[in-house]
Amino acid sequence: MTSTTTTPTASTAHQHTATVLFAQGLRYEHRADPYPYYEQLLRQPVVRMDDGTWLAGGHREISLLLRDPRISADRLPPPQQRPIRKSLLVEDPPRHDQLRHLVTQQFVPRVMGMRDHIEALVTGLLDAHTSDRPGQLDVVADLAYPLPVTVICELLGVPREDEALFGSLARRLTRGLDPIDTQTEDEIRELQQTRNELQQYLEGLIARHDTAPGDDLLAGLMHSHGPEGPIDPIDLRVTLGLLLIAGHETTVNLIANGTLALLRHPDALARLRTDPDLATPLVEEVLRYDPPVQMSGRSTLADIDIAGTTIPKGSRIRLLLAAGNRDPRRFADPDRFVPDRTDNAHLGFGGGIHYCIGATLARAEAQIALTALARRLESPRLVADPPPYRENAILRGPESLPVSFTRLIADDGGAG
Repeated sequence: MTSTTTTPTASTAHQHTATVLFAQGLRYEHRADPYPYYEQLLRQPVVRMDDGTWLAGGHREISLLLRDPRISADRLPPPQQRPIRKSLLVEDPPRHDQLRHLVTQQFVPRVMGMRDHIEALVTGLLDAHTSDRPGQLDVVADLAYPLPVTVICELLGVPREDEALFGSLARRLTRGLDPIDTQTEDEIRELQQTRNELQQYLEGLIARHDTAPGDDLLAGLMHSHGPEGPIDPIDLRVTLGLLLIAGHETTVNLIANGTLALLRHPDALARLRTDPDLATPLVEEVLRYDPPVQMSGRSTLADIDIAGTTIPKGSRIRLLLAAGNRDPRRFADPDRFVPDRTDNAHLGFGGGIHYCIGATLARAEAQIALTALARRLESPRLVADPPPYRENAILRGPESLPVSFTRLIADDGGAG
C-alpha cells in the first residue's frame, strides 16, 4: 500500500499566509506599527482567508469595491439577529440616501464657518498649560480628546455636564468595531450593556428637546423633512448615536497620529511652525500615512471579478484601508511621511456613497490643532516612543501621548 501526501495549492497557501499576517497585524503588541504586516499582505491585493472572508488591501481594488453597487455596507449578523434599525454607516440605498440627505442638510451648514470657534477652543485648552517653565501635556487627554468631544456635543445639543458620560459610553462602544473573534464573551456582554445605556441616554436627550427645543443639530433633525417625510423616531436615535460616536472618536486619533508624525519628523514640524498653510496637505498625509480608521467591512450582493479572482455573492469583505494607503502601486515612497505630498488620493475617509460625512469638520479640527501645537510648543519631545496605544485595532491611535516642552508659548492671535 502506497501512502500519499497532499500539497496545498498556491491559492490555499496564499489564503493561510494572509490569515496569519492579518491576525498578526491585529495583535496588540503590534499596534504601534502594524504596517510591516500590511506591506506583506499587499503582495496579494485581494485574497480569501481561512474563515471564508475576503481581504482587500490594494488601493485600486479597495477604491473599486467602495464604489461598486454590487457591494453592500451591511456586514451585520443575519436579519433575525440584527437590530431593527441600522445606522446609515451600514445602510444601503435607497434608505442610506434618504437618511444621508436628512443629516447632510442639517449638518453641513452648521459645520461651515466653525473655524474661529474651533481656534478659540484649541486656544483655551492649550492656555491651561501656558507657562515660562518646562512642562508636559498629554496631547490625547488635554487636546485631541476634549476638542472634538466639545465640538460634536455643542453641535448636537448635548449638555456640557453630560460630556463626560457621553465620552465614556463612546469609548467603550468603539471596541465593538473590532472583529468579533478578537472580543471575549465578557467584552461582548459589556458592549450590549453599553449600547443599552447609550439608547437610554439618547431617548432622554430627545425627550428633553421635545419639551425645550433649541437650534442645534438634534433639533434640526427632529424637525427636518426629506422626500419620505420627517425622520422616524428610531432612525433619529440611531443616527444621533452614530454622529455622537463617529463625530469625535476618529478625530481624536487623527490629531494624536498627526502629532506623533510631526514629533518624529522635526523638519515637518519646523515647516508647519512658520507656514500654517502647510496644515492642509499635511493633514491629508496623516490620513494616508497613519489613518485613524484602519479598515472597514462590506458584503457582496453578486459575484464580483476583481484582481484575477472572483468574490462570490454573499461573501464578507474586509477593506484594509491602511494597507491601500501605503500601496506602492499608487503612492511613491509609501512608507515615507511627505507633508506636502501631491496627488494624495488616500482612503482615510473611505469612498463612494459612504464617504465620511464629517470629513470637513475633522479636517478643520486637525489642521487647527496641529498648527497650534507646532506654533506654541517650544522644543517639544515625546516622553515615550512608541506611546501606549488603545486596545481598538480598527480605530487605531495612542491611548495617551505625553509630550514635554521647555515652554508653552502664549497665544499671539496667529491663525490656525
